[in-house]
Amino acid sequence: MPKIKTIEYFRVLPRWLFVKVCDEEGDHGWGEATLEGHTQAVEGCLDALRQRFVGYEADDIEHLWQTAYRLGFYRGGPVLMSALAGIDIALWDLKARRLHVPLYQLFGGKVRQRVKVYAWIGGDRPRDVEVAAKERHAQGFRAIKMNATEDVDWLDSPKVLEASVERLKTVKALGMDAGLDFHGRIHKPMSKQLAKALEPHHPLFIEEPLLSEHPEGIKQLSLFTTIPIALGERLYSRWDVKRFLEDASVDVLQPDISHCGGISELRRIAAMAEAYDVAIAPHCPLGPIALAACMQFALSTPNFTIQEMSLGIHYNIEAGDYDIKNYVKDKSVWNVKDGYVEALEGIGLGIEVDEDEVREVAKTAPPWALKGFTGPDGSIREW
Repeated sequence: MPKIKTIEYFRVLPRWLFVKVCDEEGDHGWGEATLEGHTQAVEGCLDALRQRFVGYEADDIEHLWQTAYRLGFYRGGPVLMSALAGIDIALWDLKARRLHVPLYQLFGGKVRQRVKVYAWIGGDRPRDVEVAAKERHAQGFRAIKMNATEDVDWLDSPKVLEASVERLKTVKALGMDAGLDFHGRIHKPMSKQLAKALEPHHPLFIEEPLLSEHPEGIKQLSLFTTIPIALGERLYSRWDVKRFLEDASVDVLQPDISHCGGISELRRIAAMAEAYDVAIAPHCPLGPIALAACMQFALSTPNFTIQEMSLGIHYNIEAGDYDIKNYVKDKSVWNVKDGYVEALEGIGLGIEVDEDEVREVAKTAPPWALKGFTGPDGSIREW
């Protein structure tokens, strides 16, 4: 079997980190190890992993995954799991490309012909949602997600929540479904009030109504509201997910394929979730390689429900309109019609990466800096 010859990574605009793995026979695969705001940390981890894995058999994806995770002694966390994700995705792409099949064929084939998707509107401080929702509808979307609030104090005036309800009503009046991302910004005293206020207007889900480090609070909230609770972008393995399934506190899991150890771990998380009757809607406000990997997962996973995609997200626009249609040769693969993207039928991940563009942009791309909110008293608020 061919052995891994090289592992390269490329920092590209707007805020993505791509990984390319080549074997000794000249085959290659692409992955994505993006961890927003922590690019240099992941790059350092990739430096260490490639020293270890050059010379490993490229087909032994599970052995490599177990080696990276279990022989590191200090396990898990966003940095290691994102670096591992980039290599894992690239190895799956490499294997499927060598076999000349779409990646979903290695997972038992398709369970659906197209993938339901949603897009972002409104930005970090949500605004102009009616205009933005109409634009998304014209692009083919039938569901959107928006931040529920701006930054909110630990205990704030109930008036700050009124705009959230009005924005949801505005989007629903256009005939679109809407998920509301609390983004972990809201602490329990305000989160309970907002969930109750939103409930009559039937959001698709509320995402990260509290930070994931408060599982007891999320469990309490799940008993308080009928709105589906979604979370998972800050859970990095099946072990992180386990408690939320056992507590029956989450209805929709949102692991990020570039944060949770790649395709291998995402598939294991999905199988666990299916046993608890929990849906999977992968987090992916990231690049085209991560999205393609999510698409291959979605096509072959029974409890998949809807896919986030970053087409036109505010982070991409702020970086000079670098978007998911960059870095791929066939940009039509991301066309949306009636709320769906058609199955990717090309070999491997189903996309052909424009390596010339990747290498050119990587020459000067800076790391993306995390943002943040500060209250009027100068204290840090959740972003």
